[in-house]
Amino acid sequence: MPAIDLARTYFDQGFSCSQAVSAAFAAEFGLDAATMLRVASTFGGGIARSGDTCGAISGALMVLGLKYGATQPDPAAKERAYEHGREFIARFRARNGAVDCRDLLGHDFATPEGRAAIKETKIIRTICPALVASAVEILEEMQIASQSDGAS
Repeated sequence: MPAIDLARTYFDQGFSCSQAVSAAFAAEFGLDAATMLRVASTFGGGIARSGDTCGAISGALMVLGLKYGATQPDPAAKERAYEHGREFIARFRARNGAVDCRDLLGHDFATPEGRAAIKETKIIRTICPALVASAVEILEEMQIASQSDGAS
């Protein structure tokens, strides 16, 4: 199944944006989806529902880490991973207008009023699926599906 369809399926099942994006690429890196769902579980709602960085971005950065992250101390590999991360964030911001969950949703998960407004307006079901799809599309544009560029 294409990554975008997997991500949509995970999101529709009730997983967060971070879980949906990261788990959609797990198999590309020899990981099971359950592991990625657990790893990404605290990044939804702008990192633990703090309203900060969008979970779709966090999930995508995990995927970039799987592709470009080093398993040995390597300053050049670290910088390469950071460069890809910054590129992803810039593309996401250009496409969606912001990177923080509170700005993307127009409400803040970190406040009781914000959580109530998010629940009442059901924007999780209208805005977030598009952000998940956007993150997956950007990763695919960055050619994440191929593991050949991974660091050591």
